[in-house]
Amino acid sequence: MRLDPARHEWMTARETRAVMDALGAGRARFVGGCVRNALMGRSVEDIDIATSLKPDAVIAALEAADLRAVPTGIDHGTVTAVSGGRAYEVTTLRCDVETHGRHAVVAFTTDWAEDAARRDFRLNAIYADADGTVHDPGGGLDDIAARRVVFIGEARARIREDYLRILRFYRFTAWYARAMDADGHAACVAERTGLKALSRERVWKEWKTLLAAPDPGPMLNAMRAGNVLKEVLPGALDLNVLLGIIRTDMRESLPPDSLLRTAALLDADGDRMRAVCTAMKASNVEKARLSALATRPPARAGADARTRRAHLYRLGAEAFGDQIRLGLAAGEGEADALKADLDAAAAYERPAMPVRGGDLVRLGVETGPAVSRTLKALEADWIASDFTLDRGALLKRAVEQGR
Repeated sequence: MRLDPARHEWMTARETRAVMDALGAGRARFVGGCVRNALMGRSVEDIDIATSLKPDAVIAALEAADLRAVPTGIDHGTVTAVSGGRAYEVTTLRCDVETHGRHAVVAFTTDWAEDAARRDFRLNAIYADADGTVHDPGGGLDDIAARRVVFIGEARARIREDYLRILRFYRFTAWYARAMDADGHAACVAERTGLKALSRERVWKEWKTLLAAPDPGPMLNAMRAGNVLKEVLPGALDLNVLLGIIRTDMRESLPPDSLLRTAALLDADGDRMRAVCTAMKASNVEKARLSALATRPPARAGADARTRRAHLYRLGAEAFGDQIRLGLAAGEGEADALKADLDAAAAYERPAMPVRGGDLVRLGVETGPAVSRTLKALEADWIASDFTLDRGALLKRAVEQGR
């Protein structure tokens, strides 16, 4: 089989050709996601390259071609080639010497079949030369044709090499398969407690990619039935709300949102979401967004324009949209109003509060907590007026009420 480079810009791009030419014909092949996606007619984002050259030879070859070489994972054979501002991961062919469930000790090899044998799934172990010639040492082409995800070799043994492969199995199945491989699922269920050995950062990253699939619902149901899901997110989980969001996303052509879907599973419970953020070492941006989802009272789709403006001011556009989508998934709000509400949120410009602390100090309000309390009360009055009270009216109100 052969990929036609003329039909795949990523193969013929000048930047790509420069890297492949530097490594040399016969010594480098495209591998993994770029080949898989090209064969499946999907877009290609990252370009990974496998090579028989040792890492130091890779660096020398790239630098000789005036390309930047960054030793990003040189102990495991990975060098990042930078060509025309684009990054390419170049990894020396490897075989495993030792595995510990979280990482492996590797040795370099020149055997392409050995390198393929250590990869996770057959559809990820397909290689392509620069001219498009495809090499399939493990039967990945059959899996792509059948739209299935199957472990290379004995599934439980492969999982014990790296327990993250449990989540990767469900993630790749959600993204690329028509149905779940029963043997792979059984192996994941049997080895599920190994997920506890992994760093939470690795689990969190893989989890978010799984939930970003168009419809991860069947995989999450399978994970719950096999008690795999509780190894990732312990406690009661509400798949009904999540499935509601997925249905809405597909009906309204909304992009999948892994954070929103996580919140749905946790019933938007503030304490649980904070606990998950802490356990997973989520970013500050992620923590802030999930925290905003728990703000009460929540916004709901279909409220009158005045109420919608108040919610938008209080929550911000992102949290407003998140809350109405969660509410609809839980059966609250008016589904027909979703698009209008989301459009309003996208166009929203938050008005500035007309009165500032300095204005109150000049009126005689004591600096410190008193100013904060007064500003908060005036802001509530301003919101209640549908943002019609101007600066003069608010200051007059502060004087009249002894604020």
